[in-house]
Parts: sequence; structure tokens; C-alpha cells
Amino acid sequence: MIRLVLAEDQAMVRGALAALLRMEGDLDVVGEAADGVIAADMVERLQPDLLVTDIEMPRMSGLDLAALLRERNLPTRV
Repeated sequence: MIRLVLAEDQAMVRGALAALLRMEGDLDVVGEAADGVIAADMVERLQPDLLVTDIEMPRMSGLDLAALLRERNLPTRV
């Protein structure tokens, strides 16, 4: 089972993506974040296998989020 966190600032898009991903038998959406700061906290706490992120988000972009996870040497793939 692949555990993932989904980061997307638009609630409708985030909800639709999460619902579609949950339909896959080998994916487990363990967290949903509305911005990069919340996503960074979730990734550190939950240690998912994968982060699926939007690029343009408030407070921290998806690109900045990916860089932060790399700086912190977290094993989560982006």
C-alpha cells in the first residue's frame, strides 16, 4: 500500500483528487493539506511514501515544499 499526502489549495479540486486516488486499491490518502506549510507538517508527522502537490499554493509553493523536504532529508517522494 502506497501512503500519500495530497497538497492542493482549491478545496473542490483537492476533494475530487482525493476521492479518485482512494478508488485505487493500492493507494491510501493519509492526509490532505490546503497549503505547503500544512503539507510540510503532515509529511513530517505521517511519513508518507508520496506527496502529490500543486505548484502554486498560498504560504509555500509546491516547489518550495519539495525543496524543504529534500533539505530535511525526508524519504517521501514528490
